[in-house]
Amino acid sequence: MKSSVLFSGGKDSSLALYYALKESEVSCLISIISENKESYMFHTPNIHLVEKQAEAINLPILISQTKGKKEEELKDLKRAIKEAIEKYNIEALYTGAIASEYQASRIANICKELSIKCINPLWHKPEFELLEELLRLKFEVIIIGVFAEGMENLVAKKLDKSLINELKILKEKYKIHVMGEGGEYESLVLNAPYFKHGLTIKKSHILDNKDTAKVLIIDELVMEKS
Repeated sequence: MKSSVLFSGGKDSSLALYYALKESEVSCLISIISENKESYMFHTPNIHLVEKQAEAINLPILISQTKGKKEEELKDLKRAIKEAIEKYNIEALYTGAIASEYQASRIANICKELSIKCINPLWHKPEFELLEELLRLKFEVIIIGVFAEGMENLVAKKLDKSLINELKILKEKYKIHVMGEGGEYESLVLNAPYFKHGLTIKKSHILDNKDTAKVLIIDELVMEKS
């Protein structure tokens, strides 16, 4: 089965790609770059880095633009998936959806209209189980944006046992979703089992938008030599 993965460069879509590679022939990645930083559907912090990630993974990537207007952005997603069908003959789309009915239902509807399968390998899996899986599989994940109370000091931290313990404490205190499904934080994957080359952040700075929102802006990302 030929497939594509809706790819944001974050931990969820990167883990979905891990499953897609095990279960299918991944022909390409699909990424949507939204002008609207508050997009209902798409990851936005450092989204421009997906091209560098695709190069490190050694997979083709289709990048589409959207204004990011609610519901209208779905038309742009549909066009991107249709392009993947026409160019790579994909039969399925994998996503990193975990708990968002809003996102999952809309992507599923588009796939149904285009007569391909929609596969969500992480759907409703226990959140801490997913974090532990990322560690066990040696994914290198960094938090690149925090948007919830109590998380201000987590920006730029890498996923490890210590960070998971911090997230446990924050969940008890603030009732956050530790995978960030409530928009609490965003992540970036720098390496994974299927990367041909790891990635290293050479230059970055933190943009402090407001009291609880901080974003790690990556100015220079380089591919590690073999």
